[in-house]
Amino acid sequence: MTEVYAEKSKYQLKPKWLKGCYQFIKHQDISLYLISFLLGRAVILGELIPFSLAYFASVWVLKKERARLVFLFSLLGAVTVSFSSLVVLSISYLCFGFFISLGLFVHSNKHLPYILATSTLLSRLVFTSLTNQFSNYAILMALTEALLAGVLFLIFIQSTPLLNPKRYKPVLKNEEMISFVILVASVLCGLTGMQLGGVSLEQVFSRYIILILALMGGPTIGATVGVILGLILSLVNETTLAQLSLLAFSGLLGGLMKDGGKLGVSAGLIIGTFLLGIYGQGASSILSSVLASIVAIIVFWLTPSHVIKALARYIPGTNEQFEEQQQYLQKLRDATANRIEQFSDVFEALSKTFIGKVVEEVDQVQEQREMDDFLSHVTEQTCQTCFKKSWCWSERFDDTYQHMAKMKQELMKNGKVSQITEAKFNQHCMKANKVEAAIKDQLSYYKANQQLKRQVGESRRFVADQLLGVSEVMDNFAKEIVHEREHHDIQEQQIVTALTSIGMEIEQLDIYSLRKGEIDIEMTLSVYEYHDEGNKVIAPILSDILKENVVVVEEEISPMPNGYCFLIFRSAKKFQLEIGVAHAAQGGGFISGDSYSTMELVAGKYALAISDGMGNGKRARQESMQTLHLLQQILQSGIDEQVAIKSINSVLSLRMTDEIFSTLDLAMVDLQTATVQFLKIGSTPSFIKRGHVVFSVESSNLPIGIVKEFDVEVVDRQLEHGDILIMTSDGIFEAPKLIENQDIWLKRMVKQLETNDPQEIADLLLEEVVRLSAGKIEDDMTVLVAKIKRYQSKWATVPYYKVSE
Repeated sequence: MTEVYAEKSKYQLKPKWLKGCYQFIKHQDISLYLISFLLGRAVILGELIPFSLAYFASVWVLKKERARLVFLFSLLGAVTVSFSSLVVLSISYLCFGFFISLGLFVHSNKHLPYILATSTLLSRLVFTSLTNQFSNYAILMALTEALLAGVLFLIFIQSTPLLNPKRYKPVLKNEEMISFVILVASVLCGLTGMQLGGVSLEQVFSRYIILILALMGGPTIGATVGVILGLILSLVNETTLAQLSLLAFSGLLGGLMKDGGKLGVSAGLIIGTFLLGIYGQGASSILSSVLASIVAIIVFWLTPSHVIKALARYIPGTNEQFEEQQQYLQKLRDATANRIEQFSDVFEALSKTFIGKVVEEVDQVQEQREMDDFLSHVTEQTCQTCFKKSWCWSERFDDTYQHMAKMKQELMKNGKVSQITEAKFNQHCMKANKVEAAIKDQLSYYKANQQLKRQVGESRRFVADQLLGVSEVMDNFAKEIVHEREHHDIQEQQIVTALTSIGMEIEQLDIYSLRKGEIDIEMTLSVYEYHDEGNKVIAPILSDILKENVVVVEEEISPMPNGYCFLIFRSAKKFQLEIGVAHAAQGGGFISGDSYSTMELVAGKYALAISDGMGNGKRARQESMQTLHLLQQILQSGIDEQVAIKSINSVLSLRMTDEIFSTLDLAMVDLQTATVQFLKIGSTPSFIKRGHVVFSVESSNLPIGIVKEFDVEVVDRQLEHGDILIMTSDGIFEAPKLIENQDIWLKRMVKQLETNDPQEIADLLLEEVVRLSAGKIEDDMTVLVAKIKRYQSKWATVPYYKVSE
């Protein structure tokens, strides 16, 4: 209520005439008419007036309803200059209207420059003929004016829409910026000759614009705008040619001093005015120039800062424009993240729906209903034709029901009916044997129905797990999108100070994350010749500052001397793997049914996998490679390993039409904690060698594709520095035919190995198995060996920076 009252009282304080003027200016585009009046006054080179018609044509294209008043204000402005300007401008408008009324060259706006040039040329030639001033010089000036009119139309057509207060585009393009400055300079030409208290309004407003743009855009924008304004204003009066140097130099100085705010920019204008005033015009003429600068500075200081900031967001390269873009990108990220979160919620809801439909335990009502259905099918075959039906089911319903239910339960549990139950039922029923046979026959259908229900429940549970996994991945992705880059000012200052102290020139430093184990830093350096300073010097310094091992993961070095190098630094994993592999195809062939893969996943995990396609040759290799390809794609998406394996099993079991299956031996090693998870699907045992002790890891899961639903058994182990992990296919494990216990034999072989090199271990194991098989390779063989080592940087940390206490 208070806010509404305050808002209401704020408008009540305004007089009615003031509100009326505000509404008129807002709805009538008064700026268009003011600009048209000043452009009607603008004369360059002493006689040329190319601005007014070009501006009228741009308004005619963009806002035809405003064209009539623009036309009248243009003529009014020409009247204040000279009668000849009014005549020439009137003739050019008549020619332009004549061509438009004929419909010539107006199929598209691209023909309008030619119409404007022709109209301007004809008007100038007609006026020259009427005044008997026809000469070569007059023809040259007429051609110049016509060319300027056509070019100015192309400029004004881009800058006129920028006058609309409802402009929706957040940033000006460079060409729009230049076009708008040219329009402003053209308008300032119309202020020529206007003075207020002996001060030229043209000079005041031109310097005011320089002050505004130098404060917003810095030296580049300030100097550029100064050159454009000075050049166009010097065409109005050749005595003002010194304005070109003054405005350009003042814009440059003001832009360089923009960090000082309004005071610094104003000081730049005063310095430029004094220096160029004394050098170019002498001390006698400097007073008027200084006075114009002082008036411009006063108007500049009276301009509210929030207005300047609001305008600065349209200027390319300003901080306000950068913040505007960041806000837009943030809104875009938030919108994208919201959509992804919505999809995540949808998948989660679907998952809960499927889980809700899974019947974990049949309640008593459902159990009773199933029993009733079962006995109804039995009685249809037996009791319906019995003459004692009414006695059994009307007079002795409970006893009959209990006897038959008891027989069904005993058949379900033991596969036969006990003698006591059978004797009681024989006393109760005259067709006991027939009823028992019907129960046994119906029981087979009942079991099949129960099995089908369980399979449907497992399928629903599996689909629910898949949907929940997709939901979690999408939710994590949405969180990553909305995660803003944190500000790390202290660490950034430490890094810059440390690298600067050793003579390195940092062009750009971006710190995206400093979380433990997830450091992400990008850096651009200027170096004369690169000698691997990223690994030798910078990474050790970063490791000392951040108290964590940091390594270079990517570098782009300029091939030219004294160029730039781009480096990406990230956290080093606490552990690393050294891989060795050896494999052989059946009979020494080239195509093996075994496939293996090693892949680094997100969250610092490393996967080692062996897949053995059933059989040998090309078909078996396709099956094993397809299994690993699916595994890699699903794991890299971030889905849990167990859900990934179940998904692969579901896909392959539905796809396969013949009995070709594949095994999967997967080890997921966490490089931060050295823990390993084994998921063994129909595969042989794996071994972990720790010094002279060997541990075996095995599981009992069927190969992928044999059954549609199964539970993945996961085996967890904790590895240590120096441990060796050995994974094999069944070709290695089952090759020695004369050895009864292959598990103990292979464990003994691994224990007796004297080398710790993974590649040598893989080669030695494969060679020994082939030797024991008398040189025959009866099945595909693969040995995958990984040695886990604690990460040790090649270069020690360099403590170049110490935090002052």
